Amino acid sequence: MYEGAIQDLIDALGRLPGIGPKSAQRIAFHILQTDGDAALALVDAIRTVKERVKFCSQCGNVSEETECRICRDPRRDPAQICVVEESKDVIAIERTREFRGKYHVLGGAISPIDGIGPDQLRIRELMVRLSDSNITEVILATDPNLEGEATATYLARLIKPLGINVSRLASGLPVGGDLEYADEVTLGRAFEGRRNVES
Repeated sequence: MYEGAIQDLIDALGRLPGIGPKSAQRIAFHILQTDGDAALALVDAIRTVKERVKFCSQCGNVSEETECRICRDPRRDPAQICVVEESKDVIAIERTREFRGKYHVLGGAISPIDGIGPDQLRIRELMVRLSDSNITEVILATDPNLEGEATATYLARLIKPLGINVSRLASGLPVGGDLEYADEVTLGRAFEGRRNVES
């Protein structure tokens, strides 16, 4: 345990996802040892992202404008919507170059143990988008873990009565894994082999 400002920095860094106590301590001392300009550049980058970045009014992806670049792109197929948990999943799928439709970012997955139910996610906004008769397929690309599967099952039950084809990414993704850590080949094969969801 350190005193004052350095301990406050370690504690703040330790609250970030994936940063344990030792990593937080290493990062804090790295910041302390770097020159002032590098540290201030980090502070400015954090301030700028908090001031400028918001969520796309259509899909919920991160964007510096009202609509993200994917929603604004007229070359994207508006008949397909790929539903993902987080914005980082959009980037993972885009790297495969397999999907040319649009996205819907839920902002998480159903997880009763964490107090996250359907009302805490962007499911209502998805259902409003699906009222557009031009949409023919929804691809459920939630993480292949317990929460992701529960979310996909819940969404499939809501969407199928609308007469829209609902598919789920195929095997190839490890159970219990996150989309952002999947390599492009595995994720690309999962996209190619997606299957219809049975209710």
